[in-house]
Amino acid sequence: MVSARRNDDEQAARWNGPGGSAWVELQPVLDGMFRPLETLLVDAVSAQKPGRVLDVGCGAGGVTLALARRLGPASRCVGVDISGPLVTAARERAEREATAADFVHADAQEHAFEPASFDAVVSRFGVMFFSDPVRAFANLRRASTDRARLRLIVWRGPAENPFMTTAQRAAAPLVPGLPTRRPDEPGQFAFADADRVRGILTEGGWAGVDLRPVDVECVFPESALLRYITRLGPVSQVLGELDEETRGRVVETVRAAFDPFVEGEDVRFTAACWVVDAHGSSFR
Repeated sequence: MVSARRNDDEQAARWNGPGGSAWVELQPVLDGMFRPLETLLVDAVSAQKPGRVLDVGCGAGGVTLALARRLGPASRCVGVDISGPLVTAARERAEREATAADFVHADAQEHAFEPASFDAVVSRFGVMFFSDPVRAFANLRRASTDRARLRLIVWRGPAENPFMTTAQRAAAPLVPGLPTRRPDEPGQFAFADADRVRGILTEGGWAGVDLRPVDVECVFPESALLRYITRLGPVSQVLGELDEETRGRVVETVRAAFDPFVEGEDVRFTAACWVVDAHGSSFR
């Protein structure tokens, strides 16, 4: 319990501090990068015509707003995120776009959602950071109707996603003690093991759990690569602790390691993911 609380505190501090601010800064880049995955999620969920949708780990609201636009004013789309800066950005974005969507600054693992208030629960890369994922998905199950559908997009393992580990591998010889990504702990690859995911969702009260692998090409401008390297991920978290000379060598080494992914003015990589589907106990 102490370990879980520590992780909750660390996640809150990260996403309400430098981590959240970095995602706000780079949101246009990230939105473009992950647009194919957003489309995959929005197409599938909107085809079911849910009236009330919850987007977990909504970030700056890209998926929530895309669903709200697609489903129209008769629907109610709500995004929830632990990051205050990202929720603020999402609300401002909704206002600019005049898109009807609500955003809640809260930890979805603990938040007291109104029971049976959603027909669909969705997430794109927003559910891998729970300290107690069974508890989190049980909470989301209580917030859903018995006929609700769950659809998630999560990362498969690091071996299948070399782009996502390039910075850490390149920096490791120069920066001893970089944070280690453990597959059974909260983090980017926490849902890589299909059997573990099935167990979490089933124990959390969801039925019909199914995982399907998808590989999607993602693209973003090469001009944004240096900001991506220095603002996001485990390496970015330690750059500020290094002296100027070491920091320069790390950034140069890491940037060179991404050369295989650069094609002209673009960076291209394959996102190896699971599409996870489940439903409430009374779904037919």
